[in-house]
Amino acid sequence: MTLLPEPSAPVPPVLPQIKGASPIAMLAGLGAGLSLGMAWPNSVPEAVLSVSDSVGSLWLDALRMTIVPLIVALLITAIVRTAEAARAGPLAVRTLAVFLAILWLSAIITALVMPAVLSAFPLSAKAGSALSASLGVKQVAVAAPALGDFLRSLVPSNIVAAAAESAILPLTAFTTLFGFALLRIDASKRAYIAGFFEALGDAMLVMIGWVLWLAPAGVFALAVGLGARAGGAALGALAHYVLIVSAMGLIVLVAAHALASFGAGIKPRAFVQAMVPVQAVAISTQSSLASLPAMLLACERLGVKAERADLVLPLAVALFRATGPAMNLAVAIYVAHWFGVSLSPGAMMAGIAVAATTTLAAVSLPGQLSFISSIAPIALAMGLPIEPLAILIAVEMLPDVMRTMGNVAMDVAVTATVDRRLGDPEEV
Repeated sequence: MTLLPEPSAPVPPVLPQIKGASPIAMLAGLGAGLSLGMAWPNSVPEAVLSVSDSVGSLWLDALRMTIVPLIVALLITAIVRTAEAARAGPLAVRTLAVFLAILWLSAIITALVMPAVLSAFPLSAKAGSALSASLGVKQVAVAAPALGDFLRSLVPSNIVAAAAESAILPLTAFTTLFGFALLRIDASKRAYIAGFFEALGDAMLVMIGWVLWLAPAGVFALAVGLGARAGGAALGALAHYVLIVSAMGLIVLVAAHALASFGAGIKPRAFVQAMVPVQAVAISTQSSLASLPAMLLACERLGVKAERADLVLPLAVALFRATGPAMNLAVAIYVAHWFGVSLSPGAMMAGIAVAATTTLAAVSLPGQLSFISSIAPIALAMGLPIEPLAILIAVEMLPDVMRTMGNVAMDVAVTATVDRRLGDPEEV
């Protein structure tokens, strides 16, 4: 993860070497733990459950301890990186405006659609209660704050206390203001401070990589209790989760095709044909960065000017992830549904704000890292427990396919739209 070296050359950030357990290993740990727990329902010795719960909780706490410093460091770095990208010229500024509009719209649409989808296809109350009990989390309730209280909560009176209490919304507001304040100080001083937070973020990513290396064991330990206490309901609930959250990514994928048609004037069939090789790479790698060469070729096939594609697509890979707000907020809303929580308007607004904001800080991270760094802050901002994330991360490889497919389709659609409607040759 590095700042853009030159305003004229926006490139994806380079991450430190991060090694963690593979998604297959996590899924195997989940399957083994569930199988063991379900093999002896209600008869697994309490001593075994106690040990497995302790190991799982220890692993979860190790994940939790990195959240606050990671999100602060990544958000500040993203703001500086975005400002550097904006200096590339008017076309870059317009492109960034489109990115931000889509990110916020993505979160707002999910806030409206996801509750309706869960109402039409709910998780059974029995399964929800069993799952909640299996993770040792009591039922939670999110109070509906008055509008004045909600607005006052955006500005922390004590930022250290807010960080200690994991008050993500005021912490995000402060961090965002701090990041923009950095843009107003002397360039040499800004580079020094930005470099510190860049290094802090890199160190946190390495730490969380170490924690994720132990993920199969942590997920296995949690899954033993889950299988023993929830039984077959656990499998049904996880399948339900994958389908519902993936549906939010599908909405973004469909929206990308609509944008290409109405925004760039591309015939649907032509866009589908151009995206076939891109989606093949996306499905096999689950990486927007790895799909960049294929996206550039798709833009060439669609008639997008090369000089604009060479600017917009690297910006998209570095700073834009269209499915992020939609699917990240969907996970948090699903957790609320899991625990039978009726989310207040204030909680939903907090989730929208954090989902749209922190997505910029999560781009180009490996799937498991972005899952933790993006969704945990949203859940905390909405007053929801993050314990379920330790189980859900094991099946993230399945929704992550839809994430990548939606991201690359929207990247190409936005590039084509910018080329047709927002770009002038002299601006690139």
